[in-house]
Amino acid sequence: MKSLVLAEKPSVARELARVLGCNKTHKSYFEGNQYIVTWALGHLIELKMPENYDPKYKVWKLEELPIIPDKMGLKVIKQTSHQFKAIEHLAERKDVGEFIIATDAGREGELVARWILQRINWKKPIKRLWISSQTDRAIKDGFKNLKPGKQFEDLYESAVCRAEADWLIGLNVSRALTTKFKDPLSAGRVQTPTLAMVLEREDEINKFVPKEYWTIQAKVGSLNAEWELKGEKRIFSKEKAEQIQKKLFNKKAILKSLDRKQKSEPQPLPYDLTELQRDANKRFGFSAKKTSNVLQGLYEQHKLVTYPRTDSRYLTTDMEATMADRLQGIMSGYRDEAKPALAQKGKVQTRKVFNNEKVTDHHAIIPTEERLHLADLSPDERKLYDLIVRRFLALFYPAYQYEVVHANFDVEGESLSARETNILELGFKKVLGKDEDDAGTQSLGHLEKGKSYSVGQVNMNKKMTEPPLRLSESDILAKMEKFGLGTPATRAEIIERIISSEVVERQNGRLYPTKKGKQLIDLVNDELTSPELTAKWEKELEEIARGKGEPKAFKKRIREQTARLVSEIKTSDKTYRAHNLTGSKCPECGEFMKERKTKEGRILVCSSPECSFRKHKDPKLSQRRCPQCHKRMEIHNGKAGAYFQCRRCNVVEKAEDKKKKGVSKREERKLKEKYSPSQENFGTSLGDLLKAAMEDKD
Repeated sequence: MKSLVLAEKPSVARELARVLGCNKTHKSYFEGNQYIVTWALGHLIELKMPENYDPKYKVWKLEELPIIPDKMGLKVIKQTSHQFKAIEHLAERKDVGEFIIATDAGREGELVARWILQRINWKKPIKRLWISSQTDRAIKDGFKNLKPGKQFEDLYESAVCRAEADWLIGLNVSRALTTKFKDPLSAGRVQTPTLAMVLEREDEINKFVPKEYWTIQAKVGSLNAEWELKGEKRIFSKEKAEQIQKKLFNKKAILKSLDRKQKSEPQPLPYDLTELQRDANKRFGFSAKKTSNVLQGLYEQHKLVTYPRTDSRYLTTDMEATMADRLQGIMSGYRDEAKPALAQKGKVQTRKVFNNEKVTDHHAIIPTEERLHLADLSPDERKLYDLIVRRFLALFYPAYQYEVVHANFDVEGESLSARETNILELGFKKVLGKDEDDAGTQSLGHLEKGKSYSVGQVNMNKKMTEPPLRLSESDILAKMEKFGLGTPATRAEIIERIISSEVVERQNGRLYPTKKGKQLIDLVNDELTSPELTAKWEKELEEIARGKGEPKAFKKRIREQTARLVSEIKTSDKTYRAHNLTGSKCPECGEFMKERKTKEGRILVCSSPECSFRKHKDPKLSQRRCPQCHKRMEIHNGKAGAYFQCRRCNVVEKAEDKKKKGVSKREERKLKEKYSPSQENFGTSLGDLLKAAMEDKD
């Protein structure tokens, strides 16, 4: 009998099939002597929509809400139904004796597979492949140690509860707000409290009143010292600052104390997904979504890192034996950094990193034993991989040791202080890089307690208190993690959702609430804006996944919650005005038009939900970039055919004939990605790859 293996994506299925020796290629699966490997295309099954329960729900009406089915049904997604049918036919084969779930090892991956199994009414044995990397060794070991499907039923229950909660709350509240206030308004159990955080920071900025303050710096002998009182260096009175300045000038400073303290900074733990997204945002300006996409390529295509969507920063004790192999894997790009660690036989100095109790579904993100070929990585992949590798290498180096010397002087009753930092052991900062302020710029070693020193120049600097900055994606990810909003796998999507729904804008790496967002937070139920409520739900979902929660009780509470939220919106006396309403009217129905920003430029759409009229306000933007300013160029149709124009630079270019169009660098890279890994003996020149592409079409 054969085993039917379900992967989440065709690319993963291809790799599994290669390792398992499934050499017969079919349109929807690969087959070998022992295994048949097929794939989903993300989700193939979804929860039924309201209109699937009753056609009347096709038209959104406030009076028909809430929509709360007694039992949630499933339906096949139409666009990918061909792949579902293929899996269904494979499952019916008499030579198939068991089903192996090989989708992503997490809550969503479990849901993808289980819904398919439920829909095809699978009755035979189920096993689970649970691996944390996509290397050949990991795949082979994983198939040797398949886990019983029953072990993951609680994880599936948790996924179902999450999906139903998002459907019931998100769909009903969004429909209620949209129909009540006659504008597309989206709300949900995670996105709404996330929006509330952005608005909370905006409120802090608006209420902020700047204040003047002064700081005082003085020369004590050859040293630079600062005035301070009980740790406070700011003086909020100009008169007082001037008095202190006069008091200090040309006086004697007596050294009251000279304290030396040795301090140690421990090695940082490896990354989980959220921490990596935060660091990539701070250092490279990557959005959380971009980090997730680049990381997925490193995991799935290059097989250089372990499972990305993890919430743990620890490793299991059995992984200690794999450290040397992982160091060998990165040697080609990090020889100098990895050599000392290999000389110690890959012994990790940060012993606390090995903690089975702190590893949930997956351990921290670290390099695999796969040999590194830096030339195969894109610039963004190199940046992200470098972060992961250096954080991993830090585990093999000692802690950072330094000494802080603090001198405190008394001048006529006023206090001046000077500091020096001396590095004793650079430790892990050899691979992470040391901070700019790690080393002191002045020496206090010659000072003697009780001795007096001359005070020279005394400077008074005027400054202003500054409002808090608007939240960056790194900031919002930290807040989401703190309050348990979403999971590492979903946080990037939530941020993108509040941006695409036009309640938040991303400007220069910071998140700004829009007029629509400010109004929405006033209209939506107070209960939904609270991160505490969503955090409570996420905790319950985690308990269910661990077999300690009650799925039925959770679903009952969500249904009660949905009815209450919709009732509050129905009876609300609040008002709303579309922020993007224009003065022009729709030529078809006479309602006012709304202006929207899209990737193709600004468009005007009719404000009536029943009318679908829309037109471009600005000329349509193309994918062609201006050679001077690199902005997207407008596309026009003239007498001589299509042409591109950049009004800013007054550059005009004729559109090329599609038949004569060459292969772009992006298309060339995609060809290499597609054909090079799977055809090792095939040439890698562009001509060979194009030939392979043509043969593939045939």
